[in-house]
Amino acid sequence: MSGVLGIYGKDIEEISGMMYYGLYALQHRGQVSTGIAINNNGFIDYHKDMGLVNEVFEKEILNRFRGNICIGHVRYAFSDEEKNRKNTEPLVVGYRKGALALAHDGKIANYLELKDKLEDDGTIFQTDLDAELIANLIARHHKDDLEDAIKNALEKLKGSFSIAIMTNDKLIGARDSFGIKPLSIGKLRDNYILSSETCAFDTIGAEFIRHVEPGEIVVIDDEGIKSIYKKSKKRALCLFESIYFARPDSEIDGKSIYLSRIKAGKTLFKESKIDADIVIGAPDSGIIAAIGYAEESKIPYAEGLIKNRYVGRTFISPTKELREQGVKIKLNPLKENIVGKKVILVDDSIVRGTTIKQTVKMLKDSGAKEVHVRIASPRVTHSCHLGMDTPNKDNLIGANKTPEEITEIIGADSLYFLSLEGLLQSVGENNGFCKGCFTGNYPIERMD
Repeated sequence: MSGVLGIYGKDIEEISGMMYYGLYALQHRGQVSTGIAINNNGFIDYHKDMGLVNEVFEKEILNRFRGNICIGHVRYAFSDEEKNRKNTEPLVVGYRKGALALAHDGKIANYLELKDKLEDDGTIFQTDLDAELIANLIARHHKDDLEDAIKNALEKLKGSFSIAIMTNDKLIGARDSFGIKPLSIGKLRDNYILSSETCAFDTIGAEFIRHVEPGEIVVIDDEGIKSIYKKSKKRALCLFESIYFARPDSEIDGKSIYLSRIKAGKTLFKESKIDADIVIGAPDSGIIAAIGYAEESKIPYAEGLIKNRYVGRTFISPTKELREQGVKIKLNPLKENIVGKKVILVDDSIVRGTTIKQTVKMLKDSGAKEVHVRIASPRVTHSCHLGMDTPNKDNLIGANKTPEEITEIIGADSLYFLSLEGLLQSVGENNGFCKGCFTGNYPIERMD
């Protein structure tokens, strides 16, 4: 997962600050690198580097930016090989008629196939980015009409994407035809904004207008905003947006992430009733489901784990050793609330099993009498090729172990996963979701 943000503005003096705080709101979607590109009368200035938003953009850099169109990106890397400066975004490229900058969230399933064809025709790639592939496809079709070039390029892509593109005079947003990745439109005074999540609008004081539809391309310029293309298929929003990726204060495709997680927690209790003294949530993504579980069960909710707010998500640390160390640094048990108690620990998911195992051990070492784990999603049994960091089944504990075996491995007294039916009931099945990591049935087949 990554986060994209685009602004087409009239408030030239404020645009860099708006971009900074908007990216800050999307930081949860990627913590490896970040970048901003801004158009100043046809010249694109940009700065990008490894690190968090507040680390990369010092005040002097932001003060340097001048222009009325800009795009930004926060990136997550799937492997150590991808984790280097050459793979930072936005990607800025020159064309015969000017320059273009592009930021991408998602995973192109036919990346290798398309890249091989372009290389056979003489194209040289300098990064491992899907964004560079997309930019080269646009260049192949770009003669007189850039909008047609973008349509033709996106037609060739199979995979998940939300894209923000900046030209000399336009801000363009696009979403894959299944709507696997989210993208929304907001407005602040005369400034239009594209964002992966609506929480960025709240941070900068913008009004939410609408979601970009699956398969839609929108163009923003001096005349306003218009939809120039739409080719949607059956909706298949990634379920992990609702489970884990998105911030709880965001709304995606008309659904509140917060309310979906509350409902998931309530349904989880209905499916797995058990007697206990307290309910606690695994910070941060398990807390809201834990509140829902506590409300439905009438078992008191309490804080049992204190999070160090200056440590990133352990799930997106690239190696097993770093994830295990990250858990110890990230969480500390609140012994006063758990000593001698039967504890229900609610978390959003189990992917590899490393984090939950360490958490259960911490709780028991700190005096918990029993630890009953409740997961607000089904077992992850299949690897994803559309944007979630599960490259193969060997990394998935749910694909290789039964629930009973997982219970023993993580050291819990009991374990229950929310059913797929219960999850869909919580998030609103009628919208349409990609359930591939739970069922193996993806809207786009694996092509590598």
